[in-house]
Amino acid sequence: MANQRAQHRSLIERWVVTGNLRLETPAHFGNGEADALTDMPLLLDEVEGRPLLPGTSIAGALRNYLCEIESGYGVPEKQGSLASTLFGGARGFEDGEQSSLIVEDALAASGGFELRDGVAIDADTRTAKDEAKFDIQLLPAGTTFPLRFELLVNKNDNGQALRNALATALHGLETGEITLGTRKRRGFGQCTVTGWQVWKYDLKNKNGLLAWLAQGHDWPEVSAVSPQTGSDLAAKLDDAVLRSKEADGRKLARLSATFTLDGTLMIRSGFGASDTGPDMVHLHSPRAGRQERVPVLPGTSWAGVLRHRALKIARTVSGDDKEKAQMFVEGMFGPSKIDREDSKHAKASRISIKESEIVDASALVVTRVKIDRFTGGAFESALFSEQPAVGKSRTHLSLYLNLRKKAQPDKSEDLEKAEKEFQAEVGLLLLLLKDLWTGELPLGGESGIGRGRLQGLNATLTTPDGEWKFKQEGEKLVVTPEAETLEGWVGDFNAEVKKAQVAA
Repeated sequence: MANQRAQHRSLIERWVVTGNLRLETPAHFGNGEADALTDMPLLLDEVEGRPLLPGTSIAGALRNYLCEIESGYGVPEKQGSLASTLFGGARGFEDGEQSSLIVEDALAASGGFELRDGVAIDADTRTAKDEAKFDIQLLPAGTTFPLRFELLVNKNDNGQALRNALATALHGLETGEITLGTRKRRGFGQCTVTGWQVWKYDLKNKNGLLAWLAQGHDWPEVSAVSPQTGSDLAAKLDDAVLRSKEADGRKLARLSATFTLDGTLMIRSGFGASDTGPDMVHLHSPRAGRQERVPVLPGTSWAGVLRHRALKIARTVSGDDKEKAQMFVEGMFGPSKIDREDSKHAKASRISIKESEIVDASALVVTRVKIDRFTGGAFESALFSEQPAVGKSRTHLSLYLNLRKKAQPDKSEDLEKAEKEFQAEVGLLLLLLKDLWTGELPLGGESGIGRGRLQGLNATLTTPDGEWKFKQEGEKLVVTPEAETLEGWVGDFNAEVKKAQVAA
């Protein structure tokens, strides 16, 4: 018994941190099961029936964020790392301690939800796959959750290191770098946190212990502890130190581009339209602080179109080696099939795309009729109407895409090869940008009748090697500082995809 007591924690401090999380884009926190009405319903609290954000989801996202900024993308967590300092031992660690951070479940403070439907597209025929349509229940943008964290400091712990790790992790939530829930790399689950409050309870004295016990109770005889003051979270945590940008281990390419809408765009919405309205309406979604829904282009639509065109380009360059092209594209976008035998070893997409709002677009109801190809007359019972988003002179939408770099290889001779592969991937992104820029790559449905064409205005590409800006000036595309490096990366893509063909 004496040996067991020696292993117990000797807590000297407890830090309580609260904040208000707000969704900037729709999010899905599911229960993993379908119900009678929805294929992917939300997880609800069994007592109050409100949407639930599990503490396990928050803790997992924070832990992964700490691991990535310290070691980079795709690197397994190591003992003694920033993440293990705050959250304790991970699976596979021989010696691991209990987490120093308690993360509580959060119940949505505002109600409502939206429904979206989706469908898988066949890469060869560009038509819907059989039995691949589904619907998903989402929490709308503007939904809020009250967050609560409790940091436990043992007498043998490095309290400053724990506070530094906590401040860095919560800073990722505050700035929107951490996304939560399903399909967070396709625009869902973008969030920010504001209104941080911090309480410090000194458990070495009686008043501090009683004040911690009195949380949530109206005990006037117990001395209350006031929240820490300061302009930012790090200051409230006794001047905790955030991890500097220079020490950030994440390497990625960022592509942001702004386009005008040349004509109309149709991303069909399966829900929310009135029975007396058009048969098909472009997708609209609520936004925080906005009374009306706004037209949007989902990240899933961006990713599907870009993936299909990337595969088409890679197959064209590779010649007869279709497998090489498939592997190259799947290495960026993730595997296309989930029923393959090695699904346990499947990896998430290294490309993340945000949902785009179509700014200053108008709506127009168009009535159409299907024509009988044999008689040349109207097909019976085939009159329908649709309401696409229509571009005007000031209509614009933006693409925000990140490509994560693979983990650096251990062997020095493989570093140059890995760098060439990453440059080849950026080269493919440049080819995709060109097709979007010139209107050669339409988005959404009904592209066969001219919908979904974009025209480029400006773009910025940022990589570990520098930053390049693109701007359309009349009929001329201006690239600064120079385009030779970018042309070399396109050449690296051609060489990378053709490797297997040459070897054969």
